[in-house]
Amino acid sequence: MGNDAETTKVLVLLGSPRKKGNSAVLANQIIEGAQSTGAEVETVYLNGKKIRACQGCYVCQKPDSKGCAQQDDMQEIYPKLLEANAWVIATPVYWFNMTAQTKLFMDRMFALSAYTDARNAFENKRIAIAMTYGDTDPFRSGCTNALRSFQDSFSYTRSKIVGMVYGSADALGAIKDNTALLDEARKLGRKVARTAAS
Repeated sequence: MGNDAETTKVLVLLGSPRKKGNSAVLANQIIEGAQSTGAEVETVYLNGKKIRACQGCYVCQKPDSKGCAQQDDMQEIYPKLLEANAWVIATPVYWFNMTAQTKLFMDRMFALSAYTDARNAFENKRIAIAMTYGDTDPFRSGCTNALRSFQDSFSYTRSKIVGMVYGSADALGAIKDNTALLDEARKLGRKVARTAAS
């Protein structure tokens, strides 16, 4: 089932507590690239949502489940995830991995399939990852830990990560000086929108 680029829907999940932080700057470049193809983009600021930790109750995995037992702001996000053709997840590295806000969101996606009749709610999703870190080295900073977590999670769900952009930036907004990375992020935005439309 294909969509024209004009109808492709991209959902951007911002995992930083800073709305104008470095990972948000990268995400905005991805958004710009996606919108240049005619894609419709919506952004969710995870830090502004009330999302509780997964309780491991497995209610969402039971036959005829109606979804996650927790009635918090993830209930607003589940239908957006299902409706979107592509997801963009942007997070800085905090203490050698993705932010707590991002990890809460990732854990709660365990319930996503309970909200659809599709056998695998993740399978046809196209995903872009944007990350920033304070150290100059992606290994020493812990960026690779987070990237591997995304790779392992979405490999398990049979989703396709179409690309990742990541770079070093410590001060607020410093990533703007990395013009090559910003250009790469815009290209990734175009790629994720076009791949999701095919």
